[in-house]
Amino acid sequence: MQASRVVTDEAIAAASQNAVEDLEVKDAQVIFNTVWDDLEEEIGHENLRFSKELILLGGAPGSGKGTNTEFIAKARGLTCPPIVISDLLNTPEAERIKEAGGMVGDTEVVGILFRKLLEEVYRDGCILDGFPRTRVQVECLHLLVQKMNQLYREYHHTPLAINFRKPTVHAVVLFIDEKTSIERQLLRGRKIAAHNERIQREGSGLEIELRPTDLDPIAAKRRYRVFKEKTWDALQSLKQIYHYHFIDADGPIDEVEKKIRVELDYQSSLELDPETYDAVRGLPLASEMGVHARQELVRRLDSYQLGHRELFHRVIEIIDKRFMPIIQRHAIAGLAVINSEDSIFEDPITLAMVIDVFAERGFRGVANINFAETPDHFNLETGKITCRTKKIFRFQIRFEGSEIRRGGR
Repeated sequence: MQASRVVTDEAIAAASQNAVEDLEVKDAQVIFNTVWDDLEEEIGHENLRFSKELILLGGAPGSGKGTNTEFIAKARGLTCPPIVISDLLNTPEAERIKEAGGMVGDTEVVGILFRKLLEEVYRDGCILDGFPRTRVQVECLHLLVQKMNQLYREYHHTPLAINFRKPTVHAVVLFIDEKTSIERQLLRGRKIAAHNERIQREGSGLEIELRPTDLDPIAAKRRYRVFKEKTWDALQSLKQIYHYHFIDADGPIDEVEKKIRVELDYQSSLELDPETYDAVRGLPLASEMGVHARQELVRRLDSYQLGHRELFHRVIEIIDKRFMPIIQRHAIAGLAVINSEDSIFEDPITLAMVIDVFAERGFRGVANINFAETPDHFNLETGKITCRTKKIFRFQIRFEGSEIRRGGR
């Protein structure tokens, strides 16, 4: 009987949870459709041009979202400023909710954010600091990505295709525990308060907005609890669909940055349009080129010795007697440019020998052929000048230069 009641209670709880989730999905659809229809009517269907890449930056209060935003932008090559959701919501009503440690309504968040995402500066990509925070916002995000994919398919083979690229979504979640969150919130509050007091005392500089929750341990704790109860599950749900990056942010900044860089390294198969990726994937990666480079160099040098011994030793003698004195004179600069008209270099294999010999000795060499027109004959009767073309073999040899150490004067 007890077991039966437990099963019944669990079934009721599960049904209740499903009902809540179904209601959230319906609410999201209503909110999204309202916002989308307004935008489409206002700016037109073909102007609904959103960011190619969305980086969703979430985390507990004090986890370092603001601190790491600049680094994340650098890691992804973004030059536009982040979209900080809390900064977008500056209405008096929104301010009252935030000051109490609560969260602004989903309708207002989605409406303001979507309009912001249409700005041209965010066309290639942007960081969304603090979005999504609720299940409704997550559903609105799903609906937006679906619309973006529809637009991608619709305009893919049209002149407007570059404005509707296939979207890429990364969810970056910075996590810290409750104790660390509260400590960091209060520390931030003390630092901002001290800064503002100094500004007021000296009468110069700009004050920084101080959140009331950063001064009150109880409010700071409540803010973390709101995150755990409402935002954490929403962020967790993103891992089922998007590129999900969970970062343990409870450590020094440099360690957190290393973790972020590893997570956000470029991956062409995930970021390029499928057709673009198919076009370039056949070419070797730079990292692959060097895997057997040493063995290939050894094989080539041995083949010169075994198959072209006399020619190989003549090239080495030229390098030793003619090239090295010039390189020595440029030891400080670390770059020597050497021109030669020696006919030995007419044979392409000798150019390869020069490059490989320098590579074996730790230099980086480049060879190319230049053509120069020089006067050869002047006809006194006609005034015609006949020129001959000569080949100039030019070698650029790079290496690590020497530093000049100066005394005290």
